[in-house]
Amino acid sequence: MIGPHTHINGSTVEDEAFIATGASLFPGSVIGAGAEVRINGVVQVNTTVGPGMVVPIGWVAVGNPAHILPAERHDEIWAVQQKLDFVGTVYGVGNDVSMRDVMRSQSQFYGHHRDDVALDQS
Repeated sequence: MIGPHTHINGSTVEDEAFIATGASLFPGSVIGAGAEVRINGVVQVNTTVGPGMVVPIGWVAVGNPAHILPAERHDEIWAVQQKLDFVGTVYGVGNDVSMRDVMRSQSQFYGHHRDDVALDQS
């Protein structure tokens, strides 16, 4: 079950999982069978939420296996998140590439679509 206003990008969601309204699942994440990501829960890149685990309302899952932490524990979340290769997983580059270069590449990629035309589906 996937709730409305949920962001799922490159995540594996196994059977009977429940992803509530407003949850965000980042690339490389895995949500195990029967697990729950409750309202506005976040599952960071390359994080595994094991079968039957629960990410509480507004909390963050980070790491493999997941550490489940409230958002106000940002320093602890960041300490784990730094090791999860966000830029490599999401943008396919190494940590040595500047964010300026990453964004330039993304702008160029999406710029290729500026002349796209919507097709009439009727």
